[in-house]
Amino acid sequence: MSPRVVRRSALAAGLVLVAAPTAWLLARKGPSAAESTLVGTVKRGDFRVTVTTSGELRAQKFVQITGPANAQQAQIYQMKIASIVPEGTTVKAGEVVAELDRSAAATKVAEVTLAVQKAQAVYQQAMLDSTLNLSKAREEIRGMELALEEKKLAKEQNRYEAPTIQRQAEIDLEKAQRALAQARIDYRTKTQQARAKMQEVGADLERQQNMQKAVQEVMAGFTIKAPAAGMVIYVKEWNGKKRTVGSQVSAWDPGVATLPDLTAMESVTYVNEIDVRKVAVGQPVTITLDADPTKQLTGRVTAVANMGEQRPNSDAKVFEVKVLVEHPDTTLRPGMTTGNIIETAHAAKALSVSLEALGSDHGTSFVYRQSGGSVTRQEVATGIVNDDAVVILRGLKEGDRVLLTPPKDGESMPLVRLPGAPAPPPTVDNDTAGSRKLVAPARKS
Repeated sequence: MSPRVVRRSALAAGLVLVAAPTAWLLARKGPSAAESTLVGTVKRGDFRVTVTTSGELRAQKFVQITGPANAQQAQIYQMKIASIVPEGTTVKAGEVVAELDRSAAATKVAEVTLAVQKAQAVYQQAMLDSTLNLSKAREEIRGMELALEEKKLAKEQNRYEAPTIQRQAEIDLEKAQRALAQARIDYRTKTQQARAKMQEVGADLERQQNMQKAVQEVMAGFTIKAPAAGMVIYVKEWNGKKRTVGSQVSAWDPGVATLPDLTAMESVTYVNEIDVRKVAVGQPVTITLDADPTKQLTGRVTAVANMGEQRPNSDAKVFEVKVLVEHPDTTLRPGMTTGNIIETAHAAKALSVSLEALGSDHGTSFVYRQSGGSVTRQEVATGIVNDDAVVILRGLKEGDRVLLTPPKDGESMPLVRLPGAPAPPPTVDNDTAGSRKLVAPARKS
């Protein structure tokens, strides 16, 4: 036999050896591994469900630095910050932190000063009028008293006169007595009227003087000083921006800055309405800092808001969540951006598989389990779920291989039920005549 014939025979034998296992695999029952190349493995280990959010550090306790507290009483409602120390400045108690623009109150000062002067003039006029009227009334009473004495003398002198003259003297005396009594009553009334008038103008004068005093106190408060020692941190306005030079301070929101207590820090974050139902007080949190990604802190959820809110530049409703930093250090500063990983659930030594492998049919969860060269549709009982995987309670064991994409004929494959699982509800199928019949799912014997 020639060498060429020998080589051809050897090559043919090699092709047979390679093709035989391939043909055997393709001939096996069930889908082959070639049909579904994406395969996952059932793993055992600690399984965690987390909610990840960004937040901002804030001191739990702080001393508020505010503008004038009685600005509303002085009817000064808006004040502008003219100057303020840089944020992060460490100040001592009594040091100047900010100055407010006094031009806003200058018009009010002139207005209340004029009002006080007018009220004082009215008070002086009322007092002079009352003095003059009462003095005139007293003089009239004195004249009537003298007239009464004259009438008495006239009656005595006419004691021996004719009866008509005596009667006239008696009438004149009675008229004088009645006039005097009425004048005394009128005097008391005029005195009461004068007192009421003086109380009225006096109250108006006092009100204007109080307003002037309040405006002066507010003006004195335009120089804002630190009530205690600490680090100055600007407060945020309603739109989330921090106050600085040019910001408006209102009578209803006089806060300018704070002096935080850096020994007790918390991260304030906002969780969307989908994930907030998972978050609860007491859950552990891993905190990272954008300023130092290598540092990790531990924390715990201390509060979850009951009411949602809409944050600026966001259409979704969010809920405020507060996370206490358990071991703060001296490098933490209010306003630092944090990453918060809230652990909402934890299962130790749990079996889990990728979410991509999990399917559902009429409420029944299943996976396509690969065993050797065959694939079966296996029912599974599931537990908690995170963004990537799901806990498997029954139906699989550690190391099992599952397809991450369904095979071509996966829907027609019979479902391998869990032991003791109830039968699934029958499905409805329509025949070509339009009639309806119940078709029970296939059950593997």
